[in-house]
Amino acid sequence: MTEPSFAERPPLTDRVSPYDERHLAIYLRLLMAEEEGADWREVVQVLFGLDPEREPDRAKIVHDSHLARARWMTETGYRHLLEPRMQ
Repeated sequence: MTEPSFAERPPLTDRVSPYDERHLAIYLRLLMAEEEGADWREVVQVLFGLDPEREPDRAKIVHDSHLARARWMTETGYRHLLEPRMQ
């Protein structure tokens, strides 16, 4: 069995983390799914490969925590992506 490419909860930092950068596409897809009114169970299955019937608590935590981080990125985090990088 391989390790999942996502954490159960994204790191909660006040800056954009390498984890955030690697998961920007998932964050965007989560926001789009929410905007479209998609069922969170279908979203977590498609984006994270989790079965919400077998692991309902874990699936809900993964979905909700990543969606919250995606919202943070749209409100605050994106500013950090615009800053010059330290070399």
